[in-house]
Amino acid sequence: MYKKVLVPLDGSEFSECGLEHTKIIAIACNCPEVVFLRVIEPDPQIADIGGVASESWYRDAQAKTEEEAKNYVTMIADRMKKEGLKAKGVVIKGRAADEILEYAENNNIDIIVMSTHGRSGVSRWAMGSVADKVVRHSSIPVLLASPSACRPH
Repeated sequence: MYKKVLVPLDGSEFSECGLEHTKIIAIACNCPEVVFLRVIEPDPQIADIGGVASESWYRDAQAKTEEEAKNYVTMIADRMKKEGLKAKGVVIKGRAADEILEYAENNNIDIIVMSTHGRSGVSRWAMGSVADKVVRHSSIPVLLASPSACRPH
């Protein structure tokens, strides 16, 4: 049923709540590809610093962030490969929800499996909700795992 699964991760423990669901879906469907996606968002505070020294520092900081993100998704993909999944890690830059939706559309993704951070009230209003935007705008199925799904029973 599902041939290509997209799993957006932000590097947090909460974002990994969907990994067990991903594994079950991928194994049950004999899925040929699972993509672990990390989106690096621009930091508006750093981008507004300006100046030659700051530009050099900003480039170095961005390169370090990109390297860490690549290492992270590679580690997750390698871990899932050991469990029998055909997985790869991908890192892109941009606004998380927009990039997740665009990647899914442009790469023939069949389902997106992601977790929520469980924010509500003011923190959700201030931070926004990537999962909410993806669910509202996706043309493909989205499976959301709540942080409570990760807690031992």
